[in-house]
Parts: sequence; C-alpha cells; structure tokens
Amino acid sequence: MGRVSRGLGIPRSSGGRLQAGRTGLEEQATGGRLEGPARKPPTKRQLDAIYAALLEVYGHQQWWPTASEDPEEQRFEICLGAILTQNTSWRGAASALANLRAAGLLDAASILETPLDVLGELVRPSGHFNVKARKLHAFCETVVFDGAGSVDTLLEGEPDEVRERLLAIWGIGPETADAMTLYAARKSTFVVDAYAYRIFERLGCPPGARKYDVYREFFLGRLGPDVTVLNEWHALLVRHGQQTCTKSRPRCEGCPLLRRCAFGRAEVQRG
Repeated sequence: MGRVSRGLGIPRSSGGRLQAGRTGLEEQATGGRLEGPARKPPTKRQLDAIYAALLEVYGHQQWWPTASEDPEEQRFEICLGAILTQNTSWRGAASALANLRAAGLLDAASILETPLDVLGELVRPSGHFNVKARKLHAFCETVVFDGAGSVDTLLEGEPDEVRERLLAIWGIGPETADAMTLYAARKSTFVVDAYAYRIFERLGCPPGARKYDVYREFFLGRLGPDVTVLNEWHALLVRHGQQTCTKSRPRCEGCPLLRRCAFGRAEVQRG
C-alpha cells in the first residue's frame, strides 16, 4: 500500500470546503482579473524556486505513489476517501473508512447493497453523513453498472476522459474528480484547493481569479504531465498550508517562502 497522506490532497475547497483565509487579494480574487506588477502569474523560474524551497523543508510527500501497481482495492479505497473527505478533515474521513473496512464494505457491490441509513451511520465521522452515503451509492452504482464492478474500468482512458467520466457522477465535483484521477488512476491532472489559492495570493502571484479551472489549467500548462511532479506539488502545497501558511494565524516568521512573500513580511512586522 502506498503512503497515505493525512490530508489526502483533497482537503476541502472546490465544493465550498476549506476557505482560503485572509490573503490581501480577496476583492480582486473574487471579482475577476488580477492586475498590476505584483499580480502577474508566477514564472516557471519562480515556480521552480517555490517547489525547491518547500521540498527542502517538508521532504518528499508522494501520496499513494504505487497506487497503479497495488491491488484494485487500494484504488477503490482512494476514491472512497476522496468522497468522504469533502467538507471535512482527513481524520474524519479516515475514521469513516475504518468503519467501512470493519463492516466489510470496501467493494462497490457491498456498499450499493447497504441501506442508506446504515451506510450513513458508518460514515458519520466524516460529517454530512447522509449526503455522503448517497454520494457513495452514486459512485458505486457507476462502478457496478458502467464499470462491470471494477473501479479500474472507470479509471481507464486518457486523463481528460477519466475526469469527465467522474464528473458525470452525482456528488463528484472538480476537486474530487481530479483527486481520483491523480491519485487512484495515476493520470495527469492537478488538484486545486484553497491552500493553492491562499499561498499564491499571499505570494502576490496568483495565476488569475480564484477559480478552479483557472488554477488547474495554469498549473497543468506550467508543470507538465509528469504524475510524480503533479502529486508532489499538490501535496507540498497542502502540507505548507496546513503547517505554516495557515488560514487565521500563519507562521510567517519561519516560513521557507518568507523572502518571496510581502504578505508574510507584513505579518512579521506587525508582530
């Protein structure tokens, strides 16, 4: 089994999950274009420097690096986790997964045969449990009827094809679809979350408006199709956002990106 992140790389944003927090660009970020010399998207050189700084501090993250080589059950469990972590922390999602595992419900047919009220109780630790039970049913119904019971069938094809197939399932939005595509299918895409919005706005070089597709297309265009790099980039942003560049009380003084971050320097001066 590959390394399992505590944040799953899908931590709460595209569906109104985690809020980015104060960045200094809130008005521009929600209103459209971000202009001015400090509002230009990061160059490839800047991205490389940010990546190197984060990697030096946090080390390689690589969430589920062997998912494509592991048994199919691993990929199915990653997909379940991507749904269960919506609007909650990975801790709650992990508890819900543990309940499903203890009940012997880690295959699509068994989950689909489980009444919604029973399934809801099992995934209660993940929050919004009745809705998530329905989302799990919808996903497993697709696996059973469209994938002949195999999640690998659902994950076959080119990255955009897989992503669109997942987006067609009720309860799966862009962030969840990208997480499944990147981590379970091990195909090229970028998972955008509020950590990415927060970090790049605070650095003064957001790719554009605070919109999912704007960020996703920017990063895919700049970072290329290497799944390992895309995995590492997203995981490092999550780690930095959880540990240092936090929503309400960022730890700016010890931040590895401080010299690049006017927001952080202002926070340090303010004390």
